[in-house]
Amino acid sequence: MSNRTLVTGAPGWLGTRLVEALTGKTTDFANATTIGARPVRVLVLPGFDASPTTALGAEAFEGDIRKPETLTKALEGVDTVFHLAGIIHPQKKIQEVFDINTEGTRNLLNAAIAAGVQRFIFVSSNSPAGCNKNRNVLLTESDPQNPYKAYGRSKAMAEDLVNKANAEGKIKTTIIRPCWFYGPNQPARQSRFFRMIKSGKPIVFGDGKNLRSMSYVDNTVQGLLRAESSSNAIGQTYWIADARPYETNEIYQTVAELLGVKLTPRFIPGIASDICELVDDALQAVGMYSTDFHVAGEMNKDIACSIEKARREIGYEPTIDLREGMRRSIEWCRSHGQEI
Repeated sequence: MSNRTLVTGAPGWLGTRLVEALTGKTTDFANATTIGARPVRVLVLPGFDASPTTALGAEAFEGDIRKPETLTKALEGVDTVFHLAGIIHPQKKIQEVFDINTEGTRNLLNAAIAAGVQRFIFVSSNSPAGCNKNRNVLLTESDPQNPYKAYGRSKAMAEDLVNKANAEGKIKTTIIRPCWFYGPNQPARQSRFFRMIKSGKPIVFGDGKNLRSMSYVDNTVQGLLRAESSSNAIGQTYWIADARPYETNEIYQTVAELLGVKLTPRFIPGIASDICELVDDALQAVGMYSTDFHVAGEMNKDIACSIEKARREIGYEPTIDLREGMRRSIEWCRSHGQEI
């Protein structure tokens, strides 16, 4: 019997790539599992263009995870849900992250249970774990939650809901924690990052030696597929990232080399990032949000994880490293007319 699957967060960056794999249109995922075409549905916000996924053979259903009544039809007869929908940077009000990431997950989870869905795979984030307390000690799944800002709290609360449903035997769940996404189909903020590097004089907060785990999009899809196909993954949480973390200096230098520019970073004392974090905290305390202050406030932090549990339990093995992943990202931007 075919596995009818619903993907939320499509036609987004990661969602579209996952649909390519599930419909058998792409098989470049390091033999993550036997990929064959299956019936795939996507949950798309009303008014959004679903053609990137319907062109792959997916069936589109309009719905909004903030509105439970819009989810029932899409879930009829579904065996597996990949829940990718979420928001990282709200437009202005911080409440959006809780409405979408926490309550939206609650609504979808409840609707999936009511529909008899068997597997629920939730894409979380590094943010529920927060930052490394020690640069030499990588984050692991056994670490207690230490959410970073409101976004981290919204995802941590969603993780708790997912784990509770599994523990109560209502549905079989797995939580995936990817880190800094990158890869083809990237959103505008990633292209902005490339343009900053291309200037040759990007700002680096601190000494640039802080570590960041990154998750190339195809590595992340491999992790999702392996989590779905492994009985070991039921009730578990996995960090899914590239094979190793990278220093900020290495990330910037790699992109600069691929863009053919000489890099002369402007090093700014790390305290400047700390000040941006304080501004971010103040804004969030009154329910407001600024993407620029939030991003600047974490740029001197270590956010680096171990993927050993995923390797050991579900056979996850990332095959794309920073240089190749960034090369593909830049190539995609150029072939799609994005200015970098």
